[in-house]
Amino acid sequence: MLHRDGYSAEDKWAPPDGKPHHAPKAKSVIWLFMNGGVSHMETFDPKPALTKFAGKTIKESPVPDAQDPEKLKLARVTVVNDANGQQRNKLYPLQVGFKKYGKSGIELSDWLPHTGSCIDDIALIRSMWTTDDNHGAQTQFHTGRHMLDGEYPTLGAWVHYGLGTLNENLPQFVSMGFREYWNIKDGHYLGPAHDAVPMRVDPANPLDYGKPEVPVTAAEQKAGFALSGKLNKLREKQYPGDAALDARIKSYELAFRMQKSLPEVLDFAKETVETQKLYGLDRPETKAFGMQLLASRRLVERGVRFIQIQHGAGGAGVWDAHGGLKANHAKNCLSIDQPISGLLKDLKRTGLLKDTIVVFCTEFGRTPGTQGSDGRDHHIYGFSTWMAGGGLKGGIVHGATDEIGFHAVENRHYVTDVHATILHQLGLDSRKLEIPGRKRLDIDHGNVIKEILS
Repeated sequence: MLHRDGYSAEDKWAPPDGKPHHAPKAKSVIWLFMNGGVSHMETFDPKPALTKFAGKTIKESPVPDAQDPEKLKLARVTVVNDANGQQRNKLYPLQVGFKKYGKSGIELSDWLPHTGSCIDDIALIRSMWTTDDNHGAQTQFHTGRHMLDGEYPTLGAWVHYGLGTLNENLPQFVSMGFREYWNIKDGHYLGPAHDAVPMRVDPANPLDYGKPEVPVTAAEQKAGFALSGKLNKLREKQYPGDAALDARIKSYELAFRMQKSLPEVLDFAKETVETQKLYGLDRPETKAFGMQLLASRRLVERGVRFIQIQHGAGGAGVWDAHGGLKANHAKNCLSIDQPISGLLKDLKRTGLLKDTIVVFCTEFGRTPGTQGSDGRDHHIYGFSTWMAGGGLKGGIVHGATDEIGFHAVENRHYVTDVHATILHQLGLDSRKLEIPGRKRLDIDHGNVIKEILS
């Protein structure tokens, strides 16, 4: 097996030593994922033709060949056959206006004015595409592979695997927010040591199963940890090289240290009132997401490498607007807009933005055609994402979709290009991240999006 995959018995393969492959431009990543599929046309990619030709069929639009079977071939897994082709055929008008923001004059939705105020720090990519139009594509955006392909390590796990830790008292890969039923936070074949640690923004109880049902004294807890440690060490002698056991031992040790370090991270009392308002902590609509983003900044400044935040629970994700898109996206944008701008502005003024990549992403876009009377369906052929900080250009638009937002037509990018770009900025080469018998991605390593590098 090892010889067939490029490693002979004589080869001295070793896991990464925590050193980057080349000089890094960034140290940390804050990954903001919107569960359910954000409409690119109502957020980052205005298409006035949708309003001009509302109610017309796609064949009557400026892109009459958008449904050409040859152009729809990349679809691999669909919920409803041809859902993105013949069935969502009548164009649905834009549900929101757009304005130009910043010195760059980039247009963003009226639902995102705070994000618009940061546009000169953002590299906006309007030409994403994927292959699977069910919500298993959430796994795809985190791992590069659809859930039907099996279980693969997430990007955060690869970062942890490649670069190790900067702070022994905190986890290096943290997951916050609404975790849907797809496993998008684990290391899988890299081993459980590289799984994300799920965290709540609650100083009194930040970790799953972290608060005992029956109160215990510090001395009792210390004795319990000591006993667990002895039992684990005995088990380790019986089963040397057991990765799961080794990960469990390390997790117990980290859990003990985190009892002091995490509550301090999540104690916002030391943050000024102005900073808390910057993140929207004074408003019920923005407080929950704002707390997660403020916690992210505090984690980054303490050396945590990868923070993954999932926004929006319910069904397959709160952004999944098959109906009532206007009300859905207006509400959701309100909940994230100010916290995101607060994060970007806070990182910038503290000097952390130059070392931190902030990523905004979702599993796919939504159809130019209407679903029902007031919704949009899943759409894989063109959608948007953006990145900021970490040695990336700001105030630029890269790539484009056609006039109705159907197909990415200029500088098209699959998710692994986003992965490769992030890894590159962290000093890692995705083609060098592997273990015997496993490449980082078996199908597509992705290519660095050089046009957005500063």
